[in-house]
Amino acid sequence: MIPVLGVENQTIAVLGLGRSGRATAAALAAGGARVVAWDDSAETRASAEAEGLALVDLTRDAGWAEGRINALITSPGIPHLYPAPHPAIAQALARGVPVDNDIGLFFRSFASTGWEAFDTPPRVICVTGSNGKSTTTALIHHILDRAGRPTQMGGNIGTGVLSLDPPVDGEVVVLELSSYQTDLARALTPDVAVFTNLSPDHMDRHGGMGGYFAAKRRLFAEGGPDRCVIGVDEPEGRYLAGQMGQGPQDDRVIRVSVEGKLEGFGWAVTARKGFLSEWRKGRQVASIDLRAVTGLPGAHNHQNACAAYAACRAVGLAPREIEAAFHDFAGLLHRSQTVATLGGVRWVNDSKATNVDSAEKALLAFENIRWIVGGLGKEGGIASLAPLFGRVRKAYLIGHSARDFALQLGATPHEVVETMEAAVARAHAEAEPGDTVLLAPASASFDQYPNFEKRGEHFTALVNALPR
Repeated sequence: MIPVLGVENQTIAVLGLGRSGRATAAALAAGGARVVAWDDSAETRASAEAEGLALVDLTRDAGWAEGRINALITSPGIPHLYPAPHPAIAQALARGVPVDNDIGLFFRSFASTGWEAFDTPPRVICVTGSNGKSTTTALIHHILDRAGRPTQMGGNIGTGVLSLDPPVDGEVVVLELSSYQTDLARALTPDVAVFTNLSPDHMDRHGGMGGYFAAKRRLFAEGGPDRCVIGVDEPEGRYLAGQMGQGPQDDRVIRVSVEGKLEGFGWAVTARKGFLSEWRKGRQVASIDLRAVTGLPGAHNHQNACAAYAACRAVGLAPREIEAAFHDFAGLLHRSQTVATLGGVRWVNDSKATNVDSAEKALLAFENIRWIVGGLGKEGGIASLAPLFGRVRKAYLIGHSARDFALQLGATPHEVVETMEAAVARAHAEAEPGDTVLLAPASASFDQYPNFEKRGEHFTALVNALPR
């Protein structure tokens, strides 16, 4: 745990008592704060009260009447501005009480008085963006660990930031940060900040695309990182890179692209036709063949590899160390995860592909695809993926939207099989060496599974049970 600094003898309110909320309450108490808390769920409140947390209804005037609350710390999933502030946050704002989150508390508490004894001060790498955040974060952490660097991973993936251990000499903490987390944090001071890419998401929460980008941009504009790793294949990334640098030769900004050459810049990392290249002041200084890296298939993962490579170079790792770690990176569960290769057939779990944008990236990453698709479909179904149907040898349709998707597939070979068991069995019976059986549902899971993780776990268990 990282105790929160600067809260001794203050009364701090915590809104939302899930995993991060309870960790926040414990870290505040460890820092000497008096903690009061609230959650909209009566069941969660009862559980928290049984653990000794003092409850105050922060949605009502009475909870604030004495004016004794010094700050409100809210969980990231709770709206603080759009579409409307949560009633407890509205109470705090009306009274001028500061509102923060666990990320802000982490950055103001991470550096302790014991740091003067360290030979190498710990550093923090933060990763944000629309797509690839989790893979990039996990890959950076894996590379650092493989290179023998002390490292921890947390934030929006893995461990909550205040549940991390206090850092040791030379440690690098790697955090995935969502727009919900960067939007509200009152302190953001990463040593290296990574922006992968931007595509529309969470529009209701941020009041549109401009608000969404502004939330991501805060990690850079507020944080003043020593190095910025920025994907520049979208206009927003190019704008951000231009704002953070003092000119094209400023190598504090490392530009990343998988769509074209980056010429005339002080530091750039690109991937074209499966080859990652690092460029410094107009000269190529390293190259890595990504085509044989099984844990990072497809152009979207090559972008993740470029971003992770650049971040690790920014903290002093050598290209050969990074390349070695690429080859034993297994990928994240349920994200283009190779489960097995049986009889020359590759089985890939991309259960996280819950919409057509994610499914598109999965389809582009492989050839000779036997596609397991379906579930609780979203507006428009899979019609927009029609240009990629030529990559599909056959589709096996499952779940609520199976028959609707069948109509959209047209002449593409397909079969409505309804269940995952039937899909895996049929694909196993029909697949030939060189084929890839790809679970990329392009749908939510809630018709047959509680979440995409359970769907992916079921697929994996069925594949692992196939005869070897």
